[in-house]
Amino acid sequence: MFWRGILGYLPVNIAQGVIGLLTIVLFTRVLSPEAYGTYALAFSVLSLTQTMLLTWTEAAMARFLAAREADGRLADHFATLYRLWGGAALLTPIVAGLTLRFAPLDAPMKVALAAAFATVLIKSLTKLSQERRRAAGEVSGAALLDIVQTVGGFALGLGLALLGLGGAAPLMGMGAISLICLVFILPAELGRMAGGRFDRAMARDYAAYGLPVSLSLILALVLSTTDRFLLAAFLDEATVGVYHAGYSLGSRTLDVVFIWLGMAGGPALIAALERGGPDALRTAAREQASFMILLTLPAATGLALVATPLVELMIGEALRTGAAHVTPWIAASGWLSGVTTYYLLQAFTLGRRTPMLIASMGVPAVVNLVLNLLLIPRFGLDGALWATTASYAAGAMAAVVLGRRAQPLPIPGMTLVKAAGACLAMAAAVLCLPSPGGLVELVLKAVVGALVYGTIVLALDVDGLRGQLATFVARRRARPA
Repeated sequence: MFWRGILGYLPVNIAQGVIGLLTIVLFTRVLSPEAYGTYALAFSVLSLTQTMLLTWTEAAMARFLAAREADGRLADHFATLYRLWGGAALLTPIVAGLTLRFAPLDAPMKVALAAAFATVLIKSLTKLSQERRRAAGEVSGAALLDIVQTVGGFALGLGLALLGLGGAAPLMGMGAISLICLVFILPAELGRMAGGRFDRAMARDYAAYGLPVSLSLILALVLSTTDRFLLAAFLDEATVGVYHAGYSLGSRTLDVVFIWLGMAGGPALIAALERGGPDALRTAAREQASFMILLTLPAATGLALVATPLVELMIGEALRTGAAHVTPWIAASGWLSGVTTYYLLQAFTLGRRTPMLIASMGVPAVVNLVLNLLLIPRFGLDGALWATTASYAAGAMAAVVLGRRAQPLPIPGMTLVKAAGACLAMAAAVLCLPSPGGLVELVLKAVVGALVYGTIVLALDVDGLRGQLATFVARRRARPA
């Protein structure tokens, strides 16, 4: 199931990568630094609101679908979840009204926040359908829905930005395309409730599982967004724009890979545990962890090494200098965050010990808040970067320690050591290269780095890589023309 998902979600990965980079390239040019900062803050509010109020139902949809399919109660599953979602959704306009009425905001920020709050409900309802498809193994359907939202939301948002709607434009684009998707998918999704009934015991189980997931994700968002609000408070929105540009370039580049792995990996681990027990889970988890390390560690290292020429190509001139300084730090933070989120924290969802997620995410959130309060007033942007990297490292350590009490997952130590050694050799080779700037430097360093890393891991035969490649080639050759 994992490798089927890896191949099936590859188009999504490509689309998200391309659109993620185009978002940075074009929005940092179309929007002013202040408008880009407004968008960054409003998007953070959107994410916090959806996570706080609605994400717990999305998590329950993904985790319990296999169990309800096994006991023949799928209709009850959908009837219960959609009723729970409806009750939680009623809180969103209340939060929106209070915020827009009483918060001391300027007009552009109010417009952006209004768009963010409207988008929350639409995106979450679409997300329920997407999680259902992923959990059911409907790879092509989930992938298509993701691609339409990614590409369509970007195109609409860019068009609105060109019309002069400022920081609200990207959010309006997201909401509009999700609404269009709902017109086509919602009737069939609601039809799955036919014959089902709301089950209080089931609802309690879903809430007991999902609410801690939401709270932990809120802490994760606090971890990833606190720095922006504090930079705005201590400095200005233009600095937020610079930080968000560099942060987006670093994190989105890696997030595309991690999200791709998570799309395939999460459902595969649940299926392995439910159908094969702990032994099957350990085998599947070790395979996923090794593949994740071998793929993402060199990506993060390479991103840090080519930060300057990449920023020159991708980010508007007004934000370029500061973003080049931000990106290497975020490459390190993004790798720690991705490994923690898409592998280490799976221990709590697999073991249904989601209350422990709160403790695991509370550690880095508190560390991040304290360090930002201490470092930003004194060191400015650098203080936020140091605090972010340190807090994600603390989060990874907390997840390792606490995860062993929920559902122990293997950590392939030798794979990590060998991959890290190959990355050090790659860095040494790239740092010896000339720096002509722009596309030439980016291509030169990327190609040399990839060749050095690939040669070393193949020479070391990390995790039997040579044998796996030989098997893959043999299978391709054996396919009929």
